[in-house]
Amino acid sequence: MAEFTGTRAGSGRRIAVLVSRFNENITQKLADGAVDALIRHGVAFDDVDVVWVPGAWELPIAARWLAAGERYDALVVLGAVIRGETPHFDYVAGEAARGLADAARDFDIPVGFGLLTCDTMQQAEDRAGGGHGNKGWDAAMVVLEMVSLADQLGFPESDED
Repeated sequence: MAEFTGTRAGSGRRIAVLVSRFNENITQKLADGAVDALIRHGVAFDDVDVVWVPGAWELPIAARWLAAGERYDALVVLGAVIRGETPHFDYVAGEAARGLADAARDFDIPVGFGLLTCDTMQQAEDRAGGGHGNKGWDAAMVVLEMVSLADQLGFPESDED
């Protein structure tokens, strides 16, 4: 029986960290955590690009642009949508999540999902370096593991013969 598990070795990887500016007091901490995680795990500083978009709604299209360029091994996507008094939260959070899943599937690229969807600002702060860790760091670890797993599984198949 064969068994495969990805590693978190980042040497030789090129990663885009895609970040929403909305709720920047939270998302900057997520971005800092993601970049720190990538560099600590061997990704060269010059092989990490940070791309900022206005809000969570814009994350899926930017993810598609980055994935289509075939420059990156993976994307770490970060944002913070905080529930308010209207249903706006449900539309933004749900559609952003769906759009990111579509980008990952359509372009066969690992997308680390670091889009916080919280009821309160305190919950977001707890997940951006507070009591629940840093979900930006966690999303970066996921993409490193998935890129390694793809390599082990021979994906994508090389066109070279």
